[in-house]
Amino acid sequence: MGANAVAVVGLGNMGTPIARNLLASGYAVTVYNRSRDKAEPLAAEGGAIADSPAAAVTSGGVVISLLSNDAVLEQAALGAGGFADALGAGGLHISMSTVSPETSRKLAEEHAKRGSLFVAAPVFGRPDAAAIRKLWICLSGAPEAKARALPILNELGQRVQDFGDDPGGANIVKLSGNFMILAAIEAMAETMALCEKNGIERQTVYDFFTSANFACPAYQSYGRIIAQRAYEPAGFVLELGMKDIRLARETAAASKVPMPVADFLFLRLQDAVAQGRSKLDWSAIELATAEAAGIPVPAPLSKAS
Repeated sequence: MGANAVAVVGLGNMGTPIARNLLASGYAVTVYNRSRDKAEPLAAEGGAIADSPAAAVTSGGVVISLLSNDAVLEQAALGAGGFADALGAGGLHISMSTVSPETSRKLAEEHAKRGSLFVAAPVFGRPDAAAIRKLWICLSGAPEAKARALPILNELGQRVQDFGDDPGGANIVKLSGNFMILAAIEAMAETMALCEKNGIERQTVYDFFTSANFACPAYQSYGRIIAQRAYEPAGFVLELGMKDIRLARETAAASKVPMPVADFLFLRLQDAVAQGRSKLDWSAIELATAEAAGIPVPAPLSKAS
């Protein structure tokens, strides 16, 4: 395969639209996913399907990973059937997963031992943004790795921001941003509960604030979901949000940075998981605020259901 060959490992809510956009841009895309059924639609669009992460990559080529957590990412890269050895000298791994900075640093070292390059490139944006190439992409790693990754990443997002040579730098920014988003979700949840308890309709509150003081994507996107309680299908499942806030807290602890709001938000997420809401969108932490305020929650979403 030629210089435009790219492997995509992981076809979740983000991996599928990213692979599809690369195909549309003329890249020769090979995909791997643990459940093969998610790969079949891309094969119909011109992609190739591999039976293992190693089989997806070409020696000296490019692989993009979009995987759910640190352990899954390490297994796909370094475990049996992993792609790191197959990628070999001259290869490039673009990790778009939300993982700990330490995992990215470890992978950068492991790839360097094999003569290949590594960059962290986690993104901000939900699946609908990925589909229309409107992601905001954080980037960090060695200069030569970033230079090689940039043309590919420019096909996927509206902006790529360089956060330095430390492979873990982009992950720190991503975890920080997810913390800020969840803090905004909690603020919206409490605001809507206060207004609704006093007879003010949720949608009216959303329409006003997202046109006035809070006319920004995070409030507009998540505010709509909260106002309508449109927690299914999830753009970002709650259990993955809990993983991200856990990683943010661990990074903060290692850096000796107190984050009491993050501690509270983690408990919010933990409670939601305990209530059986792990597969809902992570903005469904709003339900606990409503229930605590005595506001009726629709039966399919309530604790009693």
